[in-house]
Amino acid sequence: MKKIGVWLIGALGSISVTVILGSLLLKKDMSHSTGMVTETEPFKGLKLVPVEAMQFGGCDIRNGKLYETTNQIVQKNAGLDPAVIEAVRAELAQIERNIYPGTSFNCGEAIGELSAVSGERGKSLREEIEEVVGLINGFKLSNGLDEVVVVNLASTEPLLELKDYHYDITALNHCIDKNLKNSLRASAIYTYAAITSGCPYINFTPSNGALFPALVQLAEHNSVPVMGNDGKTGETLVKSALAPMFKDRNLQILSWEGFNILGNMDGQILDCDENRQSKIKSKDAVLGKILGYTPHSQVHIDFVPSLGDRKTAWDFIHFQGFLGTKMSLQFVWEGYDSALAAPLVLDLVRFAEFGHRRGEAGLMPHLASYFKDPIGVDEHGLHQQFDMLIDYVEKTQKASKA
Repeated sequence: MKKIGVWLIGALGSISVTVILGSLLLKKDMSHSTGMVTETEPFKGLKLVPVEAMQFGGCDIRNGKLYETTNQIVQKNAGLDPAVIEAVRAELAQIERNIYPGTSFNCGEAIGELSAVSGERGKSLREEIEEVVGLINGFKLSNGLDEVVVVNLASTEPLLELKDYHYDITALNHCIDKNLKNSLRASAIYTYAAITSGCPYINFTPSNGALFPALVQLAEHNSVPVMGNDGKTGETLVKSALAPMFKDRNLQILSWEGFNILGNMDGQILDCDENRQSKIKSKDAVLGKILGYTPHSQVHIDFVPSLGDRKTAWDFIHFQGFLGTKMSLQFVWEGYDSALAAPLVLDLVRFAEFGHRRGEAGLMPHLASYFKDPIGVDEHGLHQQFDMLIDYVEKTQKASKA
């Protein structure tokens, strides 16, 4: 069996820890794969890498112990028995040895305040990149891995204003060589390092500085599959399923207001306005792209510490029907953020490794259903996006039989 490394950026965050814990429990038959799309029937014949073959490592800007962090996550998740941690304590200790200090370079004040190391470490951009390349390659070699997939699960960075050099890899390389530090945030350092190390890369965050066009060009040049942005797990998932209903019934949406409260580290970072704007941008763009017009719509995100890993979204939809009749629909979405995201991360690792094995390079548009703002994809309806994934599966299966 091939050994696949999963290198998590933000390895001590709640989603990463849930990914690690979930995979360990799946290996011991102590949990179920509910939430993993790749475990459903349409994907059984793809020969995706099994979760049992995954080994974890990564980096984080905070100090912490994986065992203690896992304990905290379990305490915040009402569906988990604290006793399960003892069953995987030895494995957690092994994984912890593969978690290294990360960088908070040019990440803004909110993330910088969390970092145990200074974002300005006196290193050039090229040196920052080479350090991450060394960490990834060291993880691969020391664990005897056949492949490494890099997944960005770090906190949301402030929006990066994209310049001309973000659209051309030659110009971007010139900026890096000239050490123009404002041209990149930490997320791009990780992305660049992953791609040049030959690793498939997934950006599960809203950070627009993580996978801009020049980096997609780099991935194409290095024959590496990449995809993002911003994992679609809650309110926006429902939006992408409901909005097509109104369009198909020719009902005009007048306004769609969304109010979100959450209490984990993600909520704490998004309490800062410059970070929150990155998240709102990805959450608020879906409606116009599905409907073909832009109704009045506002997304509100508020940090409520007592909620822990839980998040709640209340949406109010005001719409107009026949004879100008005005009506409304409301829904409440309540869930555990990490438990919703973790199975999707495992799915994406499997698809990324599969694509690399097949020689795919650049964007993976068939994975659009996993993201709020899928790069290079104009279709935002959930059902249509899922059809893209099924179509990809059918084509690859036919190709393998040819």
